[in-house]
Amino acid sequence: MLNYKNKFIFIAGPCVIEDKALTLDIAAQCKDITSRYSVLFVFKASFDKANRTSVGSYRGPGLTKGVKILEEIKKKYSLPILSDVHCTHQIKQVKDVLDVIQIPAFLSRQTDLILEVAKTKKIVNIKKAQFMAPNDMVHVIKKIESTGNKKILLTERGSCFGYNNLVVDFRSFLTMKQMGFPVIFDATHSLQRPSAKGGISGGDSEFVQPLANAAVACGVDGLFMEIHPNPKKALSDKHTSFSLKKLEKLLKRITKIREASK
Repeated sequence: MLNYKNKFIFIAGPCVIEDKALTLDIAAQCKDITSRYSVLFVFKASFDKANRTSVGSYRGPGLTKGVKILEEIKKKYSLPILSDVHCTHQIKQVKDVLDVIQIPAFLSRQTDLILEVAKTKKIVNIKKAQFMAPNDMVHVIKKIESTGNKKILLTERGSCFGYNNLVVDFRSFLTMKQMGFPVIFDATHSLQRPSAKGGISGGDSEFVQPLANAAVACGVDGLFMEIHPNPKKALSDKHTSFSLKKLEKLLKRITKIREASK
């Protein structure tokens, strides 16, 4: 069982599984870098990006092939794994591989999906919807707890700011922390400009480091980031993915901030 209590959680990996070799390489490099810091590293990648803007956008290898790749990473590198589900029928196939099952932000009010994920007794990472107030996350928590599952992570990923833009309300971290569960900051999705590039999402990746710094200073319990060795060539979220080459610098910075704020 993944022990995440009293640990700084660092969830990172590519937005979507592009191919097996690249995904394994990212996992290996992230494990090596994070091993030098006091963080609990959880590898993340989606097997299917079901909420792409355009019907022609790359979605991933699919459920069966994608879960096999995640299982290989889990065994080869002894890493806990996170991925998201979009339909209740996917849960049976992923529950024995994933250590953390994620509810995507757009589905964070889908009661049946939340309940079925919670029944697995796995850790549930629930992303706060872009249209949801932080206070309303208490109702999502109650849904999960109704199954007897109290293993919950709450992730902030920005709020709608007019059309095609997001903004992070840093008060939400403190509001959600009062609910008694770890609060994670999604430092890359929060910088998206949804559908702003004519059928794909834009974004402002240059702000990942400063927003991560600020969130850590606010006392978040972890960070969520999409990492890629060449973000400009990423098949999903290329405008917000963080460069793998910059990961060590980011971890050094947030480590200093965490130490200073204790």
